[in-house]
Amino acid sequence: MVQSTKASLYFGNADGFGDWRILIGTNAIKKLKEFRISDTMKFKIVYKKLKELSNGQFSDDNQNRLDGNYSGVPIFEARMQQDLRLVYQIDCVADHDVELLQVGSMSTCLSDIPEVIRIYGIYTHTQLDGIWDAMSHYLSGKGEEYVQRCKYRNKPILPGAKVSVPAIFLRGTYDVIVEPPPLALGDQEMDQLHSFLAANKYVTFSQALLNGLRTTASFGDPAKMTTLQLGHLPQCHCSPQERKIIECTTSCYVLGRSGTGKTTTMLFKMLGIQRARQLRSEDSEDFDIPRPKQIFVTKSRMLANKVEEYFVKLLQSLSLAGCTLEELARLQSRHVDRGLVDDDDVPDAQSGIPQRYSELEDHHFPLFLTFDQLARMIAADILDTDHPEGQRIAKLFMQSHDPEALDAFVSYEVFVNSYWPHFHQRLTKGQDPWLVFGEIMGIIKGSEKSLEFDDGALDKNTYCGLSSRSNPTFSGQREVVYAIYEAYSKLKRQRQHHDVADRTHAILKTLQGGASFKGSQVDFLYVDEAQDNLLIDALLLRLLCNNPEGLFWAGDTAQTISAGSSFRFNDLKAFIHRIEADQASHIVRARAVTPPESFQLAINYRSHGGIVNCAHSVIELISRFWPNSIDHLRAEHGIVDGPKPVFFLGWGKDTIHYQQFFGAPGTRIEFGAQQCILVRNEKAKEKFREQVGDIGLIMTLYESKGLEFNDVLLYNFFEDSSVDLSRWRVVLAAISGMVGGHNRSELQVPAFERDENRYAGICSELKVLYVGITRARKRLWIIDKSDKAEPMKLLWSSRSQIQIGAPGTNVSHLAVSSTAEEWAESGRSFFQHKRSIALGVPTCHPRAFAKAAEAFITCARETPGKEKLQYYRTAADCYVRAADDRKAADAYWDAEEYELAERYRRAEKLKKTVDVPKVESKRISRDCSDELLTVRRPYHCSKNDEK
Repeated sequence: MVQSTKASLYFGNADGFGDWRILIGTNAIKKLKEFRISDTMKFKIVYKKLKELSNGQFSDDNQNRLDGNYSGVPIFEARMQQDLRLVYQIDCVADHDVELLQVGSMSTCLSDIPEVIRIYGIYTHTQLDGIWDAMSHYLSGKGEEYVQRCKYRNKPILPGAKVSVPAIFLRGTYDVIVEPPPLALGDQEMDQLHSFLAANKYVTFSQALLNGLRTTASFGDPAKMTTLQLGHLPQCHCSPQERKIIECTTSCYVLGRSGTGKTTTMLFKMLGIQRARQLRSEDSEDFDIPRPKQIFVTKSRMLANKVEEYFVKLLQSLSLAGCTLEELARLQSRHVDRGLVDDDDVPDAQSGIPQRYSELEDHHFPLFLTFDQLARMIAADILDTDHPEGQRIAKLFMQSHDPEALDAFVSYEVFVNSYWPHFHQRLTKGQDPWLVFGEIMGIIKGSEKSLEFDDGALDKNTYCGLSSRSNPTFSGQREVVYAIYEAYSKLKRQRQHHDVADRTHAILKTLQGGASFKGSQVDFLYVDEAQDNLLIDALLLRLLCNNPEGLFWAGDTAQTISAGSSFRFNDLKAFIHRIEADQASHIVRARAVTPPESFQLAINYRSHGGIVNCAHSVIELISRFWPNSIDHLRAEHGIVDGPKPVFFLGWGKDTIHYQQFFGAPGTRIEFGAQQCILVRNEKAKEKFREQVGDIGLIMTLYESKGLEFNDVLLYNFFEDSSVDLSRWRVVLAAISGMVGGHNRSELQVPAFERDENRYAGICSELKVLYVGITRARKRLWIIDKSDKAEPMKLLWSSRSQIQIGAPGTNVSHLAVSSTAEEWAESGRSFFQHKRSIALGVPTCHPRAFAKAAEAFITCARETPGKEKLQYYRTAADCYVRAADDRKAADAYWDAEEYELAERYRRAEKLKKTVDVPKVESKRISRDCSDELLTVRRPYHCSKNDEK
């Protein structure tokens, strides 16, 4: 299985190329795509040069050294037409079948390693600058042996021909950079270096890639290509650790901070299994080989759709290797701009996914969906059982696309707007509703122990007796939180509402109560961002998979600021282990099950070292004081260093000179699409806008979750903290030595051990701070006028992880304008992440929904294709909430949602209702048709009476 999976993902060079493997970066591929569309002559010239290099033709024109540091790794240019240059280096990269041994941060190769050619980019002569000296210097940090291998050349095949074959080196340690050598570079040069070594992805110039380039014209303007379109590349070069995960043959847990490649490894493992089956079918001509049933599950519909899109593109790229030129000419791009249609508004029936889990067939796999979709599908099957309670439960959840059913679901937004104001002020005073909701969902109702209680929730004694070390957030306030939970449950019952924990408990209770599980189990299950689920969700997911060695769990508990995110991966591992042990006691297996493996990914490919180091110090604080509230991972580090975050001091209420950040005095402030100001909450956002005006993107930390920006200004995070200075001072205990001219003994450090409960709020604060810091890719500014900021400032200063700025300090401006295309792409990103920048209106106001419905009707009338149906559907949902059944009925009719024609009956438009089954009988279910036909009798009777 491992060997076939490897073979399915890895290619050699394109047809006609030589022995030197060509690894080409995404920047160079984008340039080739542009040439393919706009200048085919240049495309052919570059292709010819790549072919020459692959055949080892290192003439003077093909190997002119760019770097001036002859002691480092050589960087070369190959001259092409007139001013065109190809920039590359000779590298040493293990092949896919090389065996690796990982010991700590050292990767030891157990096989031989060949030389390869790594293409950095295609440039004009005037575009070549001094960055190549820095590149050479940085790469030399891999060690003297690596440098010498990159310089080495085999003797020419023929004397004087300057043609050689790649050398193959003996096994040994390679590709290790623990601490990159220091570089005296400006911010722009650092950005370039980070782009080449971290953001740029390298793939083999294979026949599949070449054929993909030949079909580039179908994508249109290269400048408007999305990242996915440029990134669906076969055989991305993975790190040794990533390869071990992809080729792992048993279940696994993958932990890593943001940007470390967790989802990428998951995707490539799925791809390898799928492609291996396809190749075996082709080789054996046995088309009855069963398709592996693989399911990718996550909480975000946007993430599920993006991963599916990427998967399909990758699979197409891999398949292109065997296409002829004639077949390529017939291929058309399947990329369609769907407009601003919310994926969560699209009914499952329109997505091609059955409404019932039991209706899934082989051709539906691999399947990419959200946990919510999966739970609805299972609930729909339970509805057909003879279990009365199961039927009642299923009706609550399966019709969740009905607006009224959606309104009965308690999300965090519903909780804070519709529940929180009704709780007694003595309970809510000083409490954060976000943290309380998370405690209710994740601990009281969503923990493993909640499965032991009939009502699916911990009783008061059990909750109040929880360990303060493993559950520190409300360790001193458990009775208050439980009182809020009781008030919430009472109000929820009165309103006949339900939440995510109710749903999972209900399904599990039905299945464990004897109801049969309909449909076949899957072979491989992949759960991404696992920490966003409740722990009890893991049991339901595990019941879906028939293969105890086919589970893949990935996530990051350092970012558990989602409501209900309250467990560590160690908790998940222990829970799954107990589930496996229980199943093993009831099932006789042909062989022993291999225990799952655990992996950590510690290289951040998104942010540079300056930001990563600052963020990691926050993780260290959590691990030091609350070791049981977070999973312990190896220290995260960036590929290259970068500018340290700037912490500004001396900014009082009257001294904040915003123009210093946003532009020259007297000029119009104009933000770009990749700059953002982060504030604590909505109140802080409104206050900031009053001070500086409508200058660009101002978001709360909660809104920013899942987004990234080149530049971030973190404003008054500590000022708006609900935790006072005396508790923030606990972080000073992590300082060693002198700081600011003071010894640690002079800093008035509180004794954490004397009253650990008092400082529990700092744990949650630090997790939110970590999210804020890691939104920045390139630059981070921190402005705070509160004394509460001083402890963290002193800690960062003691570790040289920040720069200190004062009023008048010369800093680069945050305000940088963007093009219309960049703003459009940014807007689409916000839409997909469900982030609204404009001020909204209360969601309970009928006039607001009516106005929104009118806007969607306008969009539908102006939109061609299938998207217009979804706009009509969304408009209808808004009209329902606006209590306008007549307009809702018209909109559902225009959306071709005939099963919702009952709205016509409510609005007494009987004639049109009666026409529905007559006109659209083939597109409506039997149950709905029967229900609507009952309207015919009184309608026709009334017509006869009139006659």
